[in-house]
This record gives sequence, C-alpha cells and structure tokens, in this order.
Amino acid sequence: MAHRSAACRLLWAVLLPGLASAPAAAQGPPLHERIDQAVRAKAGSRPLAAPADDAEFLRRVWLDLACTLPTADQARAFLADADPDKRAKLIDRLLDSPEHARRLADWLDVTLMERRPAKTVPQAQWYEFLRASAAANRPWDELTRDLFAADGTDRRTRPAARFVLDRDAEPNLLTRDVSRLFLGMNLQCAQCHDHPRVDDYRQDLYYGIFAFLSRTTPFTDPKAKLVVLSEKADGEVTFQSVFDPNKATKSTGPRLPGGQTVKDPPVEKGKEYVVAPAKDARGVPAYSRRARLGPELTRSDNVAFRRNAANRLWALMMGRGLVQPLDMDHGANPPSHPELLTLLADDLAAHHFDLRYFLRQIALSRTYQRSSALPPGVKDVEPALYTAAPLKPLTPEQLAWALMQATGLTDAERKALGDKATDAALAARLGGNVAPFVQAFGGPPGHAETFDPRLEQALFLSNGPLVRAWLAPRPGNLVDRLGRLDGDALSDELYLSVFTRLPTAEERKDVADYLKARADRTEALKEVVGALLASAEFRFNH
Repeated sequence: MAHRSAACRLLWAVLLPGLASAPAAAQGPPLHERIDQAVRAKAGSRPLAAPADDAEFLRRVWLDLACTLPTADQARAFLADADPDKRAKLIDRLLDSPEHARRLADWLDVTLMERRPAKTVPQAQWYEFLRASAAANRPWDELTRDLFAADGTDRRTRPAARFVLDRDAEPNLLTRDVSRLFLGMNLQCAQCHDHPRVDDYRQDLYYGIFAFLSRTTPFTDPKAKLVVLSEKADGEVTFQSVFDPNKATKSTGPRLPGGQTVKDPPVEKGKEYVVAPAKDARGVPAYSRRARLGPELTRSDNVAFRRNAANRLWALMMGRGLVQPLDMDHGANPPSHPELLTLLADDLAAHHFDLRYFLRQIALSRTYQRSSALPPGVKDVEPALYTAAPLKPLTPEQLAWALMQATGLTDAERKALGDKATDAALAARLGGNVAPFVQAFGGPPGHAETFDPRLEQALFLSNGPLVRAWLAPRPGNLVDRLGRLDGDALSDELYLSVFTRLPTAEERKDVADYLKARADRTEALKEVVGALLASAEFRFNH
C-alpha cells in the first residue's frame, strides 16, 4: 500500500497544476430549449413531425432510460394523467430509478468493452462497478480516470482495470480503442503511416497515444494468481512510415491529438522505481505514464474528449450521432449540426460530465419527443436532420427486459417475491435470461454494435423455447391475466402490456374474432401474444 501512495502523491503533484478550468455553464435558456433551436434552424423550411403522443413517448422514454417497458397499470395511469408536467416528472423518476442504473451500465459495458468475453476480471464484478457508478451518478471524466489508474492489485479498484487487462495491455489495441472510444477518432489506420483517406489522422498522433501505454505489460502475480499490470520507468517510442522511402525514424513522447507532449517529471537517479521489475515482482514506477493518460484525456481543454462524450450520449438517446460514424470525427466528416455539437460538448463539461443531467436535457427536448410518424405529405426524411423521431432497433438487453415485462414474467416474479421484490432481487432472478439475447442479437466481440437482422433472430422470437416458455400461463403473467378478461378489457390489457398503447377499434375486433374462432382459448391467447411480440412494432423503439 505504501508504494501506491508514494506513486499517487508524485502523480497528482504533477497533474493538478496543469488542469485547465472547465467551460462556464451558459446563461439563458436551458439546454433542451437550445437543442430545439439548433435543430429547427438546421431543418430550415422542412416540416417537422408532430409531437409524439403520450403512448409513443411513454414507450420510448422507458426503453431509453430504463431498458424495459412500463407495466400495463403504469401505462394506464400515465395516459390518464392530466398533469401538464407529467413527462418531465416521469423523466426524473426514471433517471432516479435502479432500472436506469442498469440501463446505463449496459450501455457503458457495450461501449467500453464491445462484448469482449471476460478474461481477467469476472463480468459480474465489472458490471457491478459500472452499475454502482451509474447509480451514484459518477461523472464520466472521473470514471475515465479510474480505467487507467487501476492496476488490478487492489480488489476495490480491480474491476476498473478490466479495460486495460482484458485487452492484454496490448499497446496497439489500446491505442486504437482509446482514440475511438474517448476521442472519437479511429486512428487504427495511422499505425504504419498517415491515414490514407483522412488527412487529420496522422501517424504521430497514433504514437503520441501509444507512448502513454507502451511501458505497461500484464504480469501474473505468483501469490495471488491474478493478472495485474506491471510498468517500466523507461522506454521511448520511435516509428517509421512504411511509405517513407528514406525510412526516417521519428520519435514522440506521450501526447494527445491537439495537445502538447507530456514530459515525465524528474526523478532522482536510482529512485525510478517504487518496486523494480523482476521475475517474481511487477514493476511499479515512481511515475506512471499509463495513469497519466486518464487526467490528460479529461483535461477541460481537451475538446475532443467532451465532443466524443456528448456525441455518444446523443446517439444513445437519438439513435445516431451528430458525427456519424461515432469514431470518425475529423474535418472531412463534419457534424450534421456543428454548432449543436459544440453546445452539447461545452454544456456537458460545464456541468462536470453529469450524465444524468445531460440525458435529462435531451429527453426534455421537443426534438427527442417528436413523433416517428412523418408529417402529412412527407414520404421520406433525412435522418441526420432529426425532423422525425428515428426508428431504433432495441439492443439485446432492451429486447430481453422488454420481453420479460411484456409477457408478464417480471410481474410474475415480482408477485412471487412479495415484499422482497426489489430491483436487485428481480435482476438477480431474471438477469440470466439476457445472455441468450446477447448471443442471438449482439454484435461480434471487439467491434462496435450494429443492427444486423437475420432469419435466426426472427425464429428465436417466434419459435424459440425461451420466449415460448414465458407465454405459458403462470400466476401474474400476461396470458394468465388475459385468461380472466373478455372483450375490450382483454385487448386493452394485451396492447398496453406489449405495445404500451391502447388498441384501435380494428385491432380490438381482430383479437376478438381470432379468439372466438379457436377452441383452445389458452393456446389462442399464447399465439396472439407471440405474434405481437414478434412484430416490427415491438422490435423497434419509435
């Protein structure tokens, strides 16, 4: 413990004087109003979709902020509520809920680890670190610093070390992912030469990030039998361009794009290490370049860091980034709304990277609350203009939890738990059901998540044994509830549970006619529910 304290004291003595002041919070209208002004201005004379009705908004905001659907009773109450502030109150309630902490943990996990299998840190420990951070509303910059400060030796901070450890501390892979995930710049193609298609992405920028990480290696602690991080106190970075006929060797110290080279602090000769590396001892330098990376990334004068964070959070809520793809922010690929991205980035930094505040402002905006139905006479819209709400495919996690709620599995478990039905207890009982959805609908490990509809996914929903089992009558679940109802009450319960809306007159008639024509009412109910769950309306957030 003493050697870590000594290293930390030296580290922070170097870091704190160099931190720039954060942008000041803007005066005037709240952020959500300025979002709408910027989107309206960019749209010009193009018509905007009407505001989403209460049912469309209700489903959308529950999925986006809580990763699930409301119960039928919650939907009824919201639709019947005449309070003009009910949307803002619901947003606040969801953001304060344990479901939101899980939703944000899911997003952070997929963003940071891109569904890599856990190797050195158990997935449960990593996920709990993210969930607890989200529940405490820890700022994004603080969380970022944790990822590079942790070396895996302290059980309290070991989960944060997974970002580096599960990439095997491989400096090229880390350089690629640091540039992509924290700066919005995919510098992978600048490893061997300047990027062939993006003038802004140069080889020296790649190796500036590489220099923060090149001294760190994995080390297996012989006593604890754990993989931790070891680091050297020396080692400089040189590189050559494969396109340079002269093969000139260049060098760089640690440096982020747009920043200055970070000089190692002077250390007395012979005192470079707190613990010198040896066969059975991991190296602990007096000064850690890797630990310095977090504070450098999160400096308030690092515009790329806050632009990337704002762009990714915007994409979380709006279905696409202002810069798209998210990791290709450069001069030849400008944002769809340059002034808006600057506004969002500066406001996020001015509010100390408060994720809950930022998501609330987006959710309050008319832009977010716009209907996905196109304006009259409009056949198509440009997605980048946000003149109508986008159709967003549910993530595997959203799909799993929404299906568990829609089928009433969550309700049945809640009923079975009785007074012990906390969110944590429900998550413990039902969380294992998420993995099959990740396997069926998730992207390949180590790559950004994309929507890739396949036939086997449709079969998983319509004929898979997992979802089919959830349709079997059980006290408190949907088919059980429907079996006790008739007429409009039945169809209302069905549509509120599955689609968070009331059915049309035609849909009520279709349900009644179908049930009337079938001899086995329970089987007919299961088939009706299954058909709605497999529909495009359920598969997308709209």
